[in-house]
Amino acid sequence: DAGSSVEEMEFNWDEYLEDTGATAAPHGSFKHVDTSLQNGFAPGMKLEVAVKSDQNTYWVATIITTCGQLLLLRYDGYGEDRKADFWCDILTADLHPIGWCEQNKKILKVPEGIKDKIPDQEEFLQRVLKGACSAPANLLEGLHRGKNPLDLIAPGSRLELQNIRDSLEAWIVNVVENVGGRLKLRYEGLEDSDKFDQWLFYLDPFLHQVGWAAQHGYSLQPPLAIRSLRSEADWQEILKKVKEEEEESSVPTDLFKDKPVIGVHSFSEGMKLEAVDPMAPFVICPATVLKVYNDKYFMIEIDDLRPERGSSQRYVCHVDSAGIFPVQWSLKNGLHLSPPPGYPGQDFDWADYLKQCGAEAAPQSCFPSLTSDHGFKENMKLEAVNPVDPEEVCIATVTKLKDSYLWLQLEGSKKPVPECIVSVESMNIFPVGWCETNGYQLRPPRKAIVNKQKKIAVVQPEKQILSSRTVHDGLKNQELNSSDSVVINGKYCCPKIYFNHRCFSGPYLNKGRIAELPQSVGPGNCVLVLKEVLTLLINAAYKPSRVLRELQLDEEAAWHGHGETLKAKYKGKSYRATVEVVRTADRVADFCRKTCIKLECCPNLFGPQMVLDKCSENCSVLTKTKYTHYYGKRKNKRIGRPPGGHSNLEVAMKKPNKRRKRRKHFFVHKKKRSTSVDNTPAGSPQGSGAEEEDDQDESELSHSLAQDRDKRKRKLRTFSFSDDENKPPSPKDIKMEVAEKLQLDSNPLEWSVADVVRFLKSTDCAPLARIFLDQEIDGQALLLLTLPTVQECMDLKLGPAIKLCHHIERVKLAFYQQFAN
Repeated sequence: DAGSSVEEMEFNWDEYLEDTGATAAPHGSFKHVDTSLQNGFAPGMKLEVAVKSDQNTYWVATIITTCGQLLLLRYDGYGEDRKADFWCDILTADLHPIGWCEQNKKILKVPEGIKDKIPDQEEFLQRVLKGACSAPANLLEGLHRGKNPLDLIAPGSRLELQNIRDSLEAWIVNVVENVGGRLKLRYEGLEDSDKFDQWLFYLDPFLHQVGWAAQHGYSLQPPLAIRSLRSEADWQEILKKVKEEEEESSVPTDLFKDKPVIGVHSFSEGMKLEAVDPMAPFVICPATVLKVYNDKYFMIEIDDLRPERGSSQRYVCHVDSAGIFPVQWSLKNGLHLSPPPGYPGQDFDWADYLKQCGAEAAPQSCFPSLTSDHGFKENMKLEAVNPVDPEEVCIATVTKLKDSYLWLQLEGSKKPVPECIVSVESMNIFPVGWCETNGYQLRPPRKAIVNKQKKIAVVQPEKQILSSRTVHDGLKNQELNSSDSVVINGKYCCPKIYFNHRCFSGPYLNKGRIAELPQSVGPGNCVLVLKEVLTLLINAAYKPSRVLRELQLDEEAAWHGHGETLKAKYKGKSYRATVEVVRTADRVADFCRKTCIKLECCPNLFGPQMVLDKCSENCSVLTKTKYTHYYGKRKNKRIGRPPGGHSNLEVAMKKPNKRRKRRKHFFVHKKKRSTSVDNTPAGSPQGSGAEEEDDQDESELSHSLAQDRDKRKRKLRTFSFSDDENKPPSPKDIKMEVAEKLQLDSNPLEWSVADVVRFLKSTDCAPLARIFLDQEIDGQALLLLTLPTVQECMDLKLGPAIKLCHHIERVKLAFYQQFAN
């Protein structure tokens, strides 16, 4: 038995999620992290780039996507043709802003590959550059060239921090540490003391570049808590020194362009509300607007009725501050409101309390609107800052959700803390893997994760098993020491990987399951992102173990990346194999393409580029047959149990008495679209001949196919509009009992989200229209929906799901009858 010895393991998120049966909160829900990954360049920006075939000439190129200090470019004139796209490194490539050639007497000349497409160069340039956005010159030249803007906030940089006790004051802070945009700050003048250090994300609305206070008429002086530590003359001397060194320690102002803009509030002094103390966000309490500074800032005080009370809990807020609610919000949401200390009795009543205080409640219009459209769900896992000890980032579990707020249970903190109340837009919460990616210590659970004794069907030789920790340690060391320009100091370096659901899925992958995968994964650390992508593909296979075998690394093969252990489960058995994953962004596109070809699907099925309309590989003409020629190469590899090089994947099963002859399978390009209906379900394994598991699996497959054929005789097949492998059946072939025939005024492929919502509101499923609006389901997505997808993605019970799918089938039928030809 593998893993039969019980031993403590270093914390690993993948193992932990598997052991707890939990899921990670989606990366897209952490907007501040997404913003921190932007490098200043954006798709659509234009540059002047040296032509590879002639380094003395240049041509205009457009940024297709960005990845750290790498840019994917396409010369203008290629249109939608992606075959000539190329990656370049900002640090080493000959890149310049628009207009540079004219200023420096350099030649702009059309590249040879598109010379025939551009007869008039001057007219073409005038047309494509009209209203175009040039890449920022400061990111292409000088000291900032090739740097992620976030990395410019280095230790020693200076910023200004507004006083949380008095928003009209600010003081200079020094950056002690920058962890993925989370800054450890120390007040200027306290270089030898860390007692008053603070941790803030760089996008915090109270954090500004040096000079902000003077520009906005705010007072620049140290907060009261530290003012007595030095004389007034000392503080003035410190200010003078800061101004002299301003250029050396300044941070680019455009780094803060994505900061939230503070709006105008309508609070008045004396108004009552409910609030969460940001320093101890464990309970909701009555609070009072103590002071209004101006139209942007006001101070809140947590109510305390005790006559002997000491210092009160008060802090500055703005209109979008988290943790402030209207009176009765807790009651309406079934939450406990903690009475103010000194309040007589346990049953708090707002009406009596307002009358007793002679105060009015702040009206609903004063508060920010709350939303539940954020992607978080109960029991999801994430990483969160411990409010009691901001040095700690802990594993957190979502225990409850109300509107835009999460209740988090922190695990592993040095001192146990109650559930924390945080906004979904808090900059103190992070996605799974954020600490590891940024080289920061994540507090592990108190109970060590152990290898429990398991019986598994596949055993890998120990020499081939690389733990996730070993891999990531090696990755971190390589990133810190390598001169390889594609590694970005341990930060995120892999672009988003898109699943292009319309592309040909091949014999191994289930087309229906592929359609249910997320649109994209990442960006993030290359190893982590690609490992997640491969795991999703394995789980989307007809036989996960088969795909795992195709992906596994030969022992004799040359390693160009890192070995990662991936798992699969099939028919109650567990499988494990070592799979090679590249670790640098410049090799991601090639890795994805080669993996697709290895799985005999369209090379664009997944990768860093999104297929918008038509796939450049023309994969719609591919079909599943037994013999074929695919991409000009006949596959010589035997589709069966791998030879000795694949011995790191073994199946603990009894050998059958007889061995069937295994069949090879290939692909062909269709010569013509068949006029007969193909009754093979889209993406089915029929005809693939990939019975490499064992003879038992082969016979099971044949039995399964026979059952499928019987089912198809009794049950209507649901077609997908993007399934180019099958011609839509004629209306006479479709037998469906419908209340009335649906006549469509427009092609559902062209429906917008609003059109889909409008259609649903005309049916008896009108209450579900809101879900379609929230999830932005347009006509194309509507035609992809099936009963399992509807149940899983919309959390519907079987009855409502069947009713909804009945209307979707009516639309599909009308589409085939009216528009499919």
